Amino acid sequence: MATTNDRVVEEALSLPADVRLSLVEKLLMSLNLPIDEEIDRLWAEEAERRISQIEAGEVKLVPGEEVFDKIRAKHKR
Repeated sequence: MATTNDRVVEEALSLPADVRLSLVEKLLMSLNLPIDEEIDRLWAEEAERRISQIEAGEVKLVPGEEVFDKIRAKHKR
């Protein structure tokens, strides 16, 4: 029998992406985590810097699957 938590997660996952994002934001806000506007500002600047580098062709992008394959190979026992 599914728990209440399982049912809530299942229903949440069936929502459209924009509604899920809004739900995530509300849940995070409900945790009353400390907010540091300076850190948020710095992360936004870093994201913009990286986007600019990508658009200017200054960096080489590596497909995620390739990255994960390398990690798996490195840590394979």
